[in-house]
Amino acid sequence: MPRALSGFFAQGRLTAIPVRPAVRRELLSHLTDSFFDPDRSYSEREVNDAFRTVHDDTSALRRYCVESGLLVRERDGSSYRRVSGLAETTGTG
Repeated sequence: MPRALSGFFAQGRLTAIPVRPAVRRELLSHLTDSFFDPDRSYSEREVNDAFRTVHDDTSALRRYCVESGLLVRERDGSSYRRVSGLAETTGTG
């Protein structure tokens, strides 16, 4: 876990979702890299189950990841996929 994020965790659980966009983005990137393989799709339930291991507000984490471009949601909401590579989501590299 990146050192800048350690203050947001206690006993392996996320105690607060960062307000600052750059820090929130770093957290979301860490979580999506930890939980999701870019080579497969995940149901909403699977995404929620993964996020629930660290925080109870799974819908907020899921929404922030989609808004940040870290997860892509099918138009019908049937599945989610992690975007592979930070360069694809930030336009750098």
